[in-house]
Amino acid sequence: MDSNFKSGFVSIIGRPNVGKSTLINTFMGERLNIISEKPQTTRNTIRTILTQKDFQIVFLDTPGIHKPKHKLGEYMVNAAVQSLKGVDVVVVLIDCSTHIGSGDIYIFESVKNLKTRKILALNKIDKISKKELEGVLAKITLYENIFDSIVPISAKMGSNTDDLIKEIVKYLPEGPMYFPSDMITDVPEKFIVAEYIREKILLLTKEEIPHGTAVEVTSMKERENKDLIDIEATIYCEKESHKRIIIGKQGSMLKAIGSRARVDIENLLNCKVNLQLWVKVKRDWRDNLSALKALGFN
Repeated sequence: MDSNFKSGFVSIIGRPNVGKSTLINTFMGERLNIISEKPQTTRNTIRTILTQKDFQIVFLDTPGIHKPKHKLGEYMVNAAVQSLKGVDVVVVLIDCSTHIGSGDIYIFESVKNLKTRKILALNKIDKISKKELEGVLAKITLYENIFDSIVPISAKMGSNTDDLIKEIVKYLPEGPMYFPSDMITDVPEKFIVAEYIREKILLLTKEEIPHGTAVEVTSMKERENKDLIDIEATIYCEKESHKRIIIGKQGSMLKAIGSRARVDIENLLNCKVNLQLWVKVKRDWRDNLSALKALGFN
């Protein structure tokens, strides 16, 4: 290994729906973290590993920092806050196509006294004009002394994301390769499969239903002598009325969720998948500590 090899852990934080997962997927060149237009899509801190010839970055994609309304929300915010401990660089991501609000300022204040190197990434520059971006940069001057670097980017379009990587690497220490060079995430396949299913629920269902759902993959088995994996998963929701909507008329919604998820899962596992979904009601699971632990929110 090159004696100048750099490595480290980088936490990406921000309000819900500012594009954290999109940014990591762009860095990785593939879709590992689920995305939707709905806020609070990411619930866990997910490690993603980008290895190049002269560096390895372990990204921590965190839940959006928001005012929690239930125990799941508290867990999510705590996961984001905990991700700031022991990392080498913190990237604060904001949506510069909207006004800088109290949520952004709260995050600025939260990281202000961290000794860690801090980068402010202004995302979604593709949605605003050059003049509007200059206006955002002018407002940021009040907080620029908090950050070591400020980089305008578009995670969705890939604009300036290479510049952001260069800034991150600049602040990384020389160090070892923490993970094998071909490893891109430390979460098990079951977790990613469950997330793909949950993403389709977020995309296809309305309003209050998505955030009241959780997915548990109960079985993944390869069939003997066949390039096929049988997967069984349970979708939990909080109300009978939500269960009916997730299943849909004559099972139409559940079928749509399953067929869309199966495409992503087959791409992930590189083989055919037989996906079986069930829907169960677990009342108020987001406020039930034992239910949260059973679903992996430890």
